[in-house]
Amino acid sequence: MNPLFTFRIAAIAILRNKTRSFLTALGIIIGVGAVIAMTAIGEGAKKVIEDQFAAMGTNLLIILPGSVTTSGSRGGSGTAASLTWEDLKAIQTQLPTSVLTAAPSLSSNGTVVTEDQNWATRVYGTTPEYFQVRNWPVASGVAIQQSDVDSAAKIVVLGRSVVDKLYGPSADPIGQMVRIKNIPYQVVGVAASKGQSAQGQDYDDAVFIPSTTFVTKVQGGLQAYINGQIMVAALSSQTVAKAQQEVTDLLRERHKIRPGADDDFNIRNLAEIASAQQEGTKTMTTLLAAVAAVSLVVGGIGIMNIMLVSVTERTREIGIRIAIGAKASDIMAQFLVEALSLSVAGGILGVILGVGIAEGIAFQLKWPILIRPFIILVSVGVSLLVGVVFGLYPAQKAAQMDPIVALRTE
Repeated sequence: MNPLFTFRIAAIAILRNKTRSFLTALGIIIGVGAVIAMTAIGEGAKKVIEDQFAAMGTNLLIILPGSVTTSGSRGGSGTAASLTWEDLKAIQTQLPTSVLTAAPSLSSNGTVVTEDQNWATRVYGTTPEYFQVRNWPVASGVAIQQSDVDSAAKIVVLGRSVVDKLYGPSADPIGQMVRIKNIPYQVVGVAASKGQSAQGQDYDDAVFIPSTTFVTKVQGGLQAYINGQIMVAALSSQTVAKAQQEVTDLLRERHKIRPGADDDFNIRNLAEIASAQQEGTKTMTTLLAAVAAVSLVVGGIGIMNIMLVSVTERTREIGIRIAIGAKASDIMAQFLVEALSLSVAGGILGVILGVGIAEGIAFQLKWPILIRPFIILVSVGVSLLVGVVFGLYPAQKAAQMDPIVALRTE
């Protein structure tokens, strides 16, 4: 039989019962749409996590002071002063094979005041290396210089959000004076926009002053100890684990910690945290995609059931076609093409539905969506396979029908 004629007959049979044909393909539509939507959203979530940790700084280790135990109750990290400025210098100079640089991060809440505006924000005391560790350039002006740290200069670098609140979105505050804790500071730079953390913290809602200025004018405290944390940049992503081990060994040696005793500091490896979160997202995406894929099987069973009903309803038609010379292969091809048409049409509609759902959810969550062509091809390919597998039995049943019995059927 002419293949074009076979497709024409199949199309007529499908369009003859539009509602039933749509309901038959609905399982495929939902299955393909769900697979594409779940994988696109999952890939988008992974991209969000990657961007958020990249915003924290590449190859970053965060060293926190230890905890103190009082009356059997142990405090959290940072409750004991254990990191010194000499520790920071040792990390910067004694680990050249794994550590690129390191910087202190001292912080306190504070209000930045101009002539007619004020804004409560986070004040950070640090050194020039901080902006290298965090991979955070300035958008205008200059960053903190070593001479500013040496002289405890009263200068400040503003985050983008602070500039917007104090001066307006398009303002240039370089050279302006602000007050922090009633002390005047000159604005020398504006940090580039950094975005938000995984917890929703606005990185740009911050101001930066030299660490020496911070200690003397903002925080006070023990001069020999860093009343904050140390941020360390490894040379590369391949040396992060090595840097963590070498920093641990160096600090244990400097703090004279005996073998087997607990560290009096804590190191957070953001690469490990990011990897764990990405693995969790990947596992959840795979699980959701697997659940969605089950609906493809359910849709295939639906196609098989409807095609079996169609064979029963069209028994007399099959008998007439066989009687006038149609071969068993022609009958089989007709019903197989019908099943394939339903599954392919369902796959195409499922792709449209999945992309639409993914874009809608991404718009609501402000996430990017990453729709990979490979996933679309696989989904449509699977729907095609479902049509073949579940359409084969009804097609064989129609092809093997006895024409005499079929013609007698009312």
